[in-house]
Amino acid sequence: MTVTESEVANLLEGEQQRTRAEEEYNISHIYIAVPETAATEQVRQAKARADQVLRELREGGDFGQAAVSYSQGPDALKGGSIGWRNSGQLPELFVAALERMQPGEISGVLRGPNGFHILKLNDRRGKEGAQAVTQTHVRHILLKPSEIQSAAEARSKLEELRDRIAAGEDFGELARTYSEDTVSAAKGGDLGWVAPKQLVPEFEGAMNGLATNQLSDPVQTPFGLHLIQVLGRRQQDVSEERARQAARSQIHARKADDRYAQWVRQLRDEAYVEYLLDEVN
Repeated sequence: MTVTESEVANLLEGEQQRTRAEEEYNISHIYIAVPETAATEQVRQAKARADQVLRELREGGDFGQAAVSYSQGPDALKGGSIGWRNSGQLPELFVAALERMQPGEISGVLRGPNGFHILKLNDRRGKEGAQAVTQTHVRHILLKPSEIQSAAEARSKLEELRDRIAAGEDFGELARTYSEDTVSAAKGGDLGWVAPKQLVPEFEGAMNGLATNQLSDPVQTPFGLHLIQVLGRRQQDVSEERARQAARSQIHARKADDRYAQWVRQLRDEAYVEYLLDEVN
């Protein structure tokens, strides 16, 4: 499903909304399932079971033990522990309850489209201010070993290109001519500004060991062999982009919740029940 930039901008409008999008919660969860085709009596029984579990917890019962005993969620055997999740990774139903809770508190019984939920908020954390990372401006020439070109031949070719660049030839022109990364080759091998963990570890390790304008030896990665050059480094505040990513995830999760509920309603509306009566002789 699509999340538009205007939706992200609307969510981030105002500091309060931004803080909410970046909020993270450490939670535990008890889930009492209700079948999609449940009859009214089944729903009532599931609600009664959830209410009973909540009473036990409010009377001092251990949440983890209650989760092991009663929860039908995938995290039941871990005492219901879900761990840290940002608000975009949680259903809107959960976020609305968690926003009003303090660490250590237990929610009421929450009715979702597929059952009843009880949450425990173990801890919470929010925006920590500016988040600066070192970004690297890098370019490369990629050669891929194949039936036509062995790995040894690709390495030898890159060493030759390295010598030609060191002798004064233009890296960008050679990248356009020889690199088999067609996307970056059109830009002279330029990969732009990259953040930590954005590239495969073998490439990033070699890149981080280079000084500005230094050429690497041929570097082997799962993609092939690379000749790498670092063009510059900078400290960049990425908190804004991370806020946008969190907001995008939150909107996506909310749409998923809405779509699921709509799907369930559609199934129920389209359900056809035929009653067959025994013939009376």
